[in-house]
Amino acid sequence: MFFWNEIKALEDSGVEVHIFSTRRPINGLVSHTWSDDAVARTTYLNLGGMKDKMEAAVRLPGWLAAARRQNPDAASAKSVALSAPAAIALRDACAARDISHVHAHSAANCAMIAALCKRAGGPKYSVTLHGPVRDYGPAQAFKWGTADFGIVITKVLAKELADIIGGATPDDLYVCGMGVDTEKFKPAKDYAPWTGDGPLRLFTCARLNIVKGHETTVAALEILKQDGIEAQLTIAGEDDAGGAGYRKTLENAIARSAVSKQVTLLGAIDGETVLQNIQQAHAFVLASYAEPLGVAYMEAMACGCPTIGTDAGGVPELITHGVDGVLVPPQDPAALAAEIARVARDPKVAGDLSTTSRKRIVDDFGARRSAEIMVAGYNALQPR
Repeated sequence: MFFWNEIKALEDSGVEVHIFSTRRPINGLVSHTWSDDAVARTTYLNLGGMKDKMEAAVRLPGWLAAARRQNPDAASAKSVALSAPAAIALRDACAARDISHVHAHSAANCAMIAALCKRAGGPKYSVTLHGPVRDYGPAQAFKWGTADFGIVITKVLAKELADIIGGATPDDLYVCGMGVDTEKFKPAKDYAPWTGDGPLRLFTCARLNIVKGHETTVAALEILKQDGIEAQLTIAGEDDAGGAGYRKTLENAIARSAVSKQVTLLGAIDGETVLQNIQQAHAFVLASYAEPLGVAYMEAMACGCPTIGTDAGGVPELITHGVDGVLVPPQDPAALAAEIARVARDPKVAGDLSTTSRKRIVDDFGARRSAEIMVAGYNALQPR
């Protein structure tokens, strides 16, 4: 969703935005009111056409030689070869539409396509790193080495990137987290702490993947039940296979647990339904093994929902434990249960977190922030 918010913010500032992708999303993976509009607006490069493949074959030996100088491994060479036709297609599309800059919102394949596009005479480009460098495939020095500027979402990732690619790091590298629309994500009414009457309502919004810690949260619910707190956990999100992957594993884990009737899987839902669930929850819980930063945390915090996360990855750059949220070690159900219980049983703690969490997001993580950084990076490249 933050990509779409960023596009809208760019357009509001007068930027003409064209959207490219390598392939269409899997059916059932996304469910937002704007999804159909986004798909209709997107140009899908796929693997390029026959003309693109023919030109790519001519350019490929030089590109492979350049890549080997920075990343002399077979995986990098394969990435160059697979991305080459799409890079030619992107170059021609940019020329036809008079596009002067390409921003790759991933350091994976689209960053390679942007880098090769520039080498083929296409426009300047920039890259955003949204997570650990290892998650974005090979040839990172090659992808970043000719980028005109870069954006990383946390200081932790900025250091990691510099450690891995060294001198290939762009001279202009901005640290800027994603943002959320704080006019949309806001409290529906004053926060009401749990009173002990009825179940404690917990909400999680994250794709269904083992690294999101859903099984840790289910295990924490079992501990809470033993402690006399009946919590109702609602999880929004789907796995990367549209429900045919990790969802099955999670469903089995829930069925075997002592809280099988206390967990609901909603699947992929639209932004309005996410908002309603946050506003109705007593607390938002996401027990990720490691989260680069966490838009889901931001959305909950913007709504004034006490937020409990893990002190791994870049999350401590977003949440200060005990100030505007709560952090626990990853994969620690007992610690998670203890903090959920502490927040639930102390209305003052919960109320204070509600107030300070929203202030944190309004002050530092509004939806326009990343768009403003992107425009500033582009403007800095222009002749003075």
